[in-house]
Amino acid sequence: MKDFHEGKKKIDSRLIMVVNDEPDMAPSIKTLLESAGYTVDKFTDPFKALSDFKAGHYDLIILDVRMQNMNGFELYYAIKKIDYTCRVCFITAFEVYYRSLKEFFPDLDASCFIQKPVTKERLLQVVNRELEQS
Repeated sequence: MKDFHEGKKKIDSRLIMVVNDEPDMAPSIKTLLESAGYTVDKFTDPFKALSDFKAGHYDLIILDVRMQNMNGFELYYAIKKIDYTCRVCFITAFEVYYRSLKEFFPDLDASCFIQKPVTKERLLQVVNRELEQS
């Protein structure tokens, strides 16, 4: 039988980067994830997120697709140049079809999309699934 504290410790060791330039969205996502036991670094500036990014440091990165000055796909490619193995999810207000995206972005290996409005249940479902696969 699995010890409850053993599972909690595993979640606590997971570090997630959240990048979203909406003033209310990044703190909300951080709070939701921390309430589930994750450790979260949040950024509202994609350039600051990129400058602070270190290969192998994060278990999961959550990027908003639409941001000022650098969109989520541009940040994704910049991060992948530093750490090709990192896991990335996108947050978008639009319904996204992975196959359509692959036509426009053939090198895109992320299949994780969270549609706005972001609910706690959906966010945790996706994050847990992605981290179980890592």
